[in-house]
Amino acid sequence: MSGIPALQTGHVGLNVTDLARSVAFYRQVFDFEVFGEQTEGERRFAFLGRDGELVVTLWQQSDDAFATDRAGLHHLAFKVSDIEAVRRAEATLRGLGVEPLHDGIVPHREGASSGGVFFFDPDGIRLEIYTLSGADTAPAPTQGAPTCGFF
Repeated sequence: MSGIPALQTGHVGLNVTDLARSVAFYRQVFDFEVFGEQTEGERRFAFLGRDGELVVTLWQQSDDAFATDRAGLHHLAFKVSDIEAVRRAEATLRGLGVEPLHDGIVPHREGASSGGVFFFDPDGIRLEIYTLSGADTAPAPTQGAPTCGFF
């Protein structure tokens, strides 16, 4: 093992095509606060988080939607405390007109209790809100592979 002490992910930076639209989406779905932003000029960005912790930075510097056929980010997953939080997130998504994939909340794989809801942000970035148990009420949508790997 290297000399690096315990690691955890800090924040994730995402390129977006429309900063205002993305800020509104991430605030509504994840209940993020805006810690700082620049909405005018050529360099537009926003810092979003909760409980004083930076979680996502949005950078308006893309012209096209997210390309799933290129190397890079596969998906971004957010862990929540329980299945009720996943259900609330799914209801929020549906209220925004975002249709979750896989008919809603599904397990991570065959026989798993962990799982969540999978969806796309306004730029086509793949997102997941999951919990460690309670998602085993539906069949796994991808046989023989992790659900989060193929959506």
